Amino acid sequence: MPSSIPRTVLNLAPDARFSRHSEGDFLRLRDGGIFFAYTRFFDNQRDNAPSAIVATISRDEGETWDTPREIICADTFGVKNVMSVSLLRMQNGEIGLFYIAKERWFVHIMLSRSADEGKTFSRHIECTLPDRPGWFVLNNCRAERLASGRLLLPLAYHRTGMDPQTGKTFFDSCACACMLYSDDDGETWQEAPEVIHPPFTGSSSGLQEPGVIQLKSGDLWAYFRTDKLTQYEAFSRDEGLHWTAPQPSRFSSPLSPMKIIRNPATQALYAFWNPVPNFPGHSQTCEGAWLGGRTPFVYATSADDGVTWSDEIVIEDDPRHGYCYPAVFFTRDGHMLAAYCAGGVAD
Repeated sequence: MPSSIPRTVLNLAPDARFSRHSEGDFLRLRDGGIFFAYTRFFDNQRDNAPSAIVATISRDEGETWDTPREIICADTFGVKNVMSVSLLRMQNGEIGLFYIAKERWFVHIMLSRSADEGKTFSRHIECTLPDRPGWFVLNNCRAERLASGRLLLPLAYHRTGMDPQTGKTFFDSCACACMLYSDDDGETWQEAPEVIHPPFTGSSSGLQEPGVIQLKSGDLWAYFRTDKLTQYEAFSRDEGLHWTAPQPSRFSSPLSPMKIIRNPATQALYAFWNPVPNFPGHSQTCEGAWLGGRTPFVYATSADDGVTWSDEIVIEDDPRHGYCYPAVFFTRDGHMLAAYCAGGVAD
């Protein structure tokens, strides 16, 4: 997608066989190709539908893509659903593929590794800790490697379970956030000692779907979707172990995720999000919008590490659709690729 005139280079539309394509990430291969892995669903479009992780490759900086192929099967882990892909180049040269594998009441955060540039993935390592099972959410395009080499995974945690006597189920939509980190390139994982709790009451969301970006100062900037009509933010000065109290950010937002990424060529920050309600022509409450306020879909840039931001540039604004869960990649020819979900009415 050129940064000035957006255009579609790959449209993965649902059909009779595959009900949904979403939540992916990009990585540069050693031979120059661009590797894009994402979640492919079967049967229905719900988050808990049967799914697999598939990948496609572009050899011309994103202009064309080969036929997607399955790289992670849910049956490998005895589950029906694997989703939400993050990709990182590991320190030994392997490709690291992060994703979630869902049981009925628990979610496992997994890391699979490829030593053959994405042809096969093995060495499946669970990042979540065995002594504290729960329902964890790791969004796509969220795994971060800090300047020190530390790997950091920002997670939302929801209480969930079932009463074995009554069969009643329980899921708490109000989330807190926690951080998993690894200092040995993903071989072992620990949870940061400080959990980030919502600073407000009267919320059904809490702090959901967190993301993290490292600033030039070395500080970490975390952001969270909420039902308070804004993204909340928190900061860490010790590589994610401890955090400031979350507070409202400048980013007006519905209950929809944001993504902040650094352009490696210019060092500018790019923020991708839905700017409702503080966007011309849109409701100040988002009430009655069945798409949850997830249109328009915009980005803004910052040349001073997030102190100030440009005006929003609209990528999509069709009111019949909702746009969310972005992954972004900067190409060698000065363009950027933005992959995102586009749900709503059929064209």
